[in-house]
Amino acid sequence: MGVIEGEEPVRPNTWEQIKCTEKGVKDWIDENLKGKSCLVVLIGSETATRPLVIYEIQKAWEQGKAVVGIFIHRLNCPNNGYGTKGENPFDQLIFKRGDDVIEPLVYEPDSNDAYNDIKKNLSTWVENAINQ
Repeated sequence: MGVIEGEEPVRPNTWEQIKCTEKGVKDWIDENLKGKSCLVVLIGSETATRPLVIYEIQKAWEQGKAVVGIFIHRLNCPNNGYGTKGENPFDQLIFKRGDDVIEPLVYEPDSNDAYNDIKKNLSTWVENAINQ
C-alpha cells in the first residue's frame, strides 16, 4: 500500500527456510520485533486460531510495544473475492500496564473502500495505538 516505507517483506525463500520449525518462526518473530514500537495485526478469517500470532502479540506486549488490529475481510482478492470476518485475536489475552487493563485498538475499514481506508488511516491508527 506504500504506507509503511523501508519495510521489505520476507522473501519467499527466506520464509520457506524459517517456517519449517516453530522455533524458526518464533526466532524470526523475536528478531523482527526489535526496534519496533507497534505491532500491526491484520485480522483475517483464521488469525485468532494461529498460535504463532498469539505468541507474536504476547511478545510485543511483554516488550512494551503498542498493538493494533485491523480486520481485512473487506479487502477484495482478485482470486477469491471477499473473505469472512474472523474472531478478534486480542479477545484471548488480557493486556495490562501496571494495574490498568488496556483494550487494544481494533479497526474495521470502510466496507465501501477498505483498501483505501487502510491506506489513508494506517499511520494514524498506529499512532493512536502508541499514544494509548
